[in-house]
Amino acid sequence: MGCRLPRAAKTSSRFSFSRTFCVSQSNMEKVVIVTGANSGIGLALCERLLTEDSQLQLCLACRNMQRAEAARASLLASRSSARIDLLHLDVGSVQSVLSAAKEIKTKYSRVDFLYLNAGIMPNPTVDIGAFFKGLFSRNAINMFATAEGLLTQQDRVNSDGLQEVFATNLFGHFLLVRELEPLLCQPGHTSRVVWTSSSNARRSAFSIEDFQHTKGTEPYSSSKYASDLLSLALNRHKNSQGLFSSVTCPGLVMTNLTFGILPSFFWTLIMPIMWMIRIFTNTFTLTPNNGAEALFWLFLQKPEVLDSRAKYHSLTSGLGTKYTEPRQMDIDDEMSEVFYSKLLELEKTTRRKLKERNADNEAYQQYLNNIE
Repeated sequence: MGCRLPRAAKTSSRFSFSRTFCVSQSNMEKVVIVTGANSGIGLALCERLLTEDSQLQLCLACRNMQRAEAARASLLASRSSARIDLLHLDVGSVQSVLSAAKEIKTKYSRVDFLYLNAGIMPNPTVDIGAFFKGLFSRNAINMFATAEGLLTQQDRVNSDGLQEVFATNLFGHFLLVRELEPLLCQPGHTSRVVWTSSSNARRSAFSIEDFQHTKGTEPYSSSKYASDLLSLALNRHKNSQGLFSSVTCPGLVMTNLTFGILPSFFWTLIMPIMWMIRIFTNTFTLTPNNGAEALFWLFLQKPEVLDSRAKYHSLTSGLGTKYTEPRQMDIDDEMSEVFYSKLLELEKTTRRKLKERNADNEAYQQYLNNIE
């Protein structure tokens, strides 16, 4: 089952709730931002963080503000004094990322934890024949855990001219980190970036020559492997400035993203089988609370003792005990460095295009105003 890593002691102090962002924070208050926090693993993480430390300034960074409001209300239902802020953020849009980062820098003086959890898997297609063949084979557990040879997705180009999955799962988060460096990299301050990756992150799905995955059929797997590469590069470049990056895998979790892979009646048929398989494997975490285990565990650790080349997996025993286990990633320094350099170049190009587009829009609006 692997090593079961120790947890830190809990804290229990509380303070009054505020609906607004605050510019100044005391040394005791951690500022935690979670992308994709309105449901699933992100919401489960927020629940556990607030239970652990009621002094948090927690920011739910979400694309759908109606769902974010509902998530905030559910968190406050049992924690009325919690400090929970909302931020509109669509990590698939460069303009949205830049606007959100500007608001964060206006409202906060630092960021302690940045959980990069938002992600998409658009139009997943399952090879039904391979599914049933694998379901009754010795490869069933690996098939469910990694979707290798089973799952493909349809990708598209977004309004920024980027592949949508790459932009949402990787590049938007990278740009957010870059924008927030003044709050993450401060003298005498240690900050954490934590990625929600996947066991589906496979080297075979990623190409450094086509890192946006324009030609393949596994953009999700490619984007998650890219996050593994980027985390290693961030540690190499930013540890000296107090920024530490970690990667997690939630295991097989039943979330809206997962339920979108197969028709509902399929899940009704196979869920009893999945609960039975969980007795024999620790990767079937199944619930968002269990899937958030590694994300939460990292909140309690000192970053200096963590392994930058390890992915921290959420695992659950057959009896339902959740724990975290580090597993070495299939990555190398050279590819990580090349990828980091390519992302920096793409950042420059994307910023320039956005600036030109905004200038054109302003010029057109001025033209309309003049002819009215």
